[in-house]
Amino acid sequence: MNKETSENVIIADAAFVDKVAFDLTVNFERMLERRIPQADMARWVECIALDGGLRNGNHQTTVVLIHDKDMMTMENFLPGRLTDELEGKAFSGNLGEFSFTAPCGEGFVDKDTLMLDTLQTVLQDGKVKRVMVVPDEAQYNNVREVLRKADTADKHITLFAMQPMPGGHFFQEILGYSLMAALGIKGEELRMEN
Repeated sequence: MNKETSENVIIADAAFVDKVAFDLTVNFERMLERRIPQADMARWVECIALDGGLRNGNHQTTVVLIHDKDMMTMENFLPGRLTDELEGKAFSGNLGEFSFTAPCGEGFVDKDTLMLDTLQTVLQDGKVKRVMVVPDEAQYNNVREVLRKADTADKHITLFAMQPMPGGHFFQEILGYSLMAALGIKGEELRMEN
C-alpha cells in the first residue's frame, strides 16, 4: 500500500465483490420483479465497516480494492471506475472518513498474491486495529492461513464470504447482507415473498 494506513482497513477483491453484486442483482430482479440499481459504493463500505465492528465516530478507514490490471471498472457499483472515480478519493459519513486505493496485480504479482501481501503488510502495521477482508472464495483458505500465522492479538479481524466457512482466530460475516443493503434491497421486500 502506497499511502499511510488508517486504524481501520478494508481489503477487498474487487472482481469477486463485483461478481457477487451481479449475481445478487440477477437473482433479486427475478424474485422481486423490479429493476435493481447499481450498488452504492459508499453504502457498501459503510455496511462492511459496521459488520466489522466499527461504530459511529470520527474514524479513518482505508478501503483497498485489489484488482487485475485489465479490470478498469466495478460494473455493478456506482461509483465503480477504479482509477478515476475511486483511486485517491474519499468520503465522510457517520463512521468517519473512508479513503480509497485501488492497487492492481501486474507483472510478476497477480491480484491474489497482491491480496495476501497487502494483508500481511496491514497485519504487521501496529497502527491498524481493525481489518475487514473480502477475498475471492478460492483465496479464503490462503487468507485464513496468513491470519493463522500472524500475531493478531491486538487486531479485530473480520472475514467476509457468501456462506459460513471454516474458521480461525477471526470473526466471520456474510458478504451478501452488505451488498443487499448497497443494492437497495430491503428486508420487507423479502418477507413479502415468503
